Amino acid sequence: MVGYAFMGAAHSQGWRTVGRVFDLPVDARLAAVCGRDGAAVRAAADRLGWASAETDWRALVARDDIDLVDICTPGDSHAEIAVAALDAGKHVLCEKPLANTVEEAEAMAAAAARAAASGQVAMVGFNYRRVPALALARRMVAQGRIGTLRHVRLTYLQDWLVDPSFPLTWRLRRDRAGSGALGDLGAHIVDLAQYLTGEPIAGVSALTETFVRERPLPDAGAGAISAAGAVAGRTRTETGQVTVDDAAVFTARFPSGALASFEATRFAAGRKNALRVELNGSDGSLAFDLERLNELSFHDHTEPAVSSGFRRILVTEPGHPYLEAWWPPGHGLGYEHSFVHQARDLLHAVATGSTPEPSFADGLSVQRVLAAVEESAAKNAVYTPVGTPADTPAGPPVGTPAHAAPVADAPTGSDAGATAV
Repeated sequence: MVGYAFMGAAHSQGWRTVGRVFDLPVDARLAAVCGRDGAAVRAAADRLGWASAETDWRALVARDDIDLVDICTPGDSHAEIAVAALDAGKHVLCEKPLANTVEEAEAMAAAAARAAASGQVAMVGFNYRRVPALALARRMVAQGRIGTLRHVRLTYLQDWLVDPSFPLTWRLRRDRAGSGALGDLGAHIVDLAQYLTGEPIAGVSALTETFVRERPLPDAGAGAISAAGAVAGRTRTETGQVTVDDAAVFTARFPSGALASFEATRFAAGRKNALRVELNGSDGSLAFDLERLNELSFHDHTEPAVSSGFRRILVTEPGHPYLEAWWPPGHGLGYEHSFVHQARDLLHAVATGSTPEPSFADGLSVQRVLAAVEESAAKNAVYTPVGTPADTPAGPPVGTPAHAAPVADAPTGSDAGATAV
C-alpha cells in the first residue's frame, strides 16, 4: 500500500479484516506499506499491521513478493504509480477520483486494458458502492421495483472548511488534488448516480464557487487531515491561494431522459458526512442517508394510496448484499465495513480474472463527468455534454453492480492462495 493517512488506515482495516469474515478464494498478506518519511511509515506499518515499510514506491512496485498495489496517495501521483504497477505485472486498487485529469485517467484505463490481457485487474476505490443498503438499492432498481426512472437527487455535504483559518492543505491545491469538493465529494455521488441507475451521465449544467480564496500556510511539519477534519501542526502567518472549488452544484441528464441534481460542498455548517440519495421512478422511490447507513427507504407507488408511503428497510438480513457473513439481523454495520467489502470483491476478481467493478474504465467515466462540470461552470452553467471519445478502452457497462454475494465458482477453503498487498 502506498500512503498511510486517513484512507490508508481505512484500507488497512479492510485488508486486515476481510479474511476473518468472508470465505475467500485467495488470502491477503499485508506485505509492505510505503511513505516518504522513514520513521513515520515504520510506525504506520506497526500500527496498521503491515509486515514491512518502504520509502520509495518504485522499490515497492519492483518487489517480487508483491502481487497487488493499493494506492492511497493524493491524486497527483495516482497515474504514475498505477501505470508503473500495472506495467510491472501487479494488480492495482486506486483511491478515487481515479486521477486529476481526463488525460491521466485515459492513460490509466489504457494501462488497465493492456494488463487485463495478462490476467491483471484494476479497481477504483468508490467504497460507498459497498454499503449494503446502496447495493440493495442497485438491486431493486435493476429488478424494476421503482419502474421507469425519472429523477435522481444526490448531495454530499461536509463542513470542515467553514473556518477561514483552516490551513492550506494539499486538498486545497489544484496541482495536488485536481479539484476541491467536486473531486473529493462529487466524484462519489457521480459514481453512485451511474452505479444505481445503470446509466452514464450524458451532460451537465454546473456552477462552482471558492468562498475562501486565501488560507494560512501550514507548518512544514503539519500532518494530513485526520478523520475528524483537524490538521496536526501549527499554521504560519503567511497565506497562500486556494486553487480549487469549495462547492459544486450541477444538474444532469441521463440518456433515458431522467434528470439529476448534485450538490457537493465542504461549507455546509453542521453537516459532517451527509451523503443523501433519492431516486424517483414511475412505480416508486428509494432514499438513502449515509448517517443512517443500515437503512433504506422505499415507497411502492403501485400500492393503494390509502395505505402506501415510505417504509424503512433495515438492511441487516443475511439475504441482503454482503450481510451473509456478518452479525444476526438488527446488528448494524459501519463506515469501515465498506472497505472490508471492497477488499472481498477485489480478491474475488483477482482469483477469477474477472473485471472488477468499479473498473478503471468506470473511473474514467466519472473523470469525464467532473471535467464536463468544470467546463460548464467556466461558461456560467452552459449545458455541456460529457465526452466519450471513440478510442475509450473497452470495459464493462458503466454502473454494472458489484457482486452482492460471493462468486459461485470461486475456490474457497484452506487450499486458497495468497495475494500480497
